[in-house]
Amino acid sequence: MTFTFNSDKYRDLLAQYQSKLIRNAEENEKALAIVEELMHRPNRSPEEDELYELLIILIEKFVQKYYSPGKVSQPDSILSFLMDQRDIKESDLVGIIGSLAVVSEVINGQLEISKAQAKALGEFFRVDSGLFI
Repeated sequence: MTFTFNSDKYRDLLAQYQSKLIRNAEENEKALAIVEELMHRPNRSPEEDELYELLIILIEKFVQKYYSPGKVSQPDSILSFLMDQRDIKESDLVGIIGSLAVVSEVINGQLEISKAQAKALGEFFRVDSGLFI
């Protein structure tokens, strides 16, 4: 089944959830609650996927700015964030990106994520694979 992106539906989702830059802990908690809701929603629409990805980026930007000033967002930190949000263990990624040793090195920033691994992670987490490159 091929899904088409509906701009009107996406606009309505943006209006409903009022996505915007996150500037304080309260706004971050609200965004996290929406991400949690979307994360567990079966068969998300393309518009919901887009909102989900947008919120993850906004949350990551907030965390980076307010909790890790000066630290640039890295693919491994995005991966760790997504793993925390979905309660994913390193062993859960063995079939996705390689052996347990490879998974551990990627998560700890000791090994860069390859394009093939980024694609597999994007599919697994249902996010844009570019987040991991």
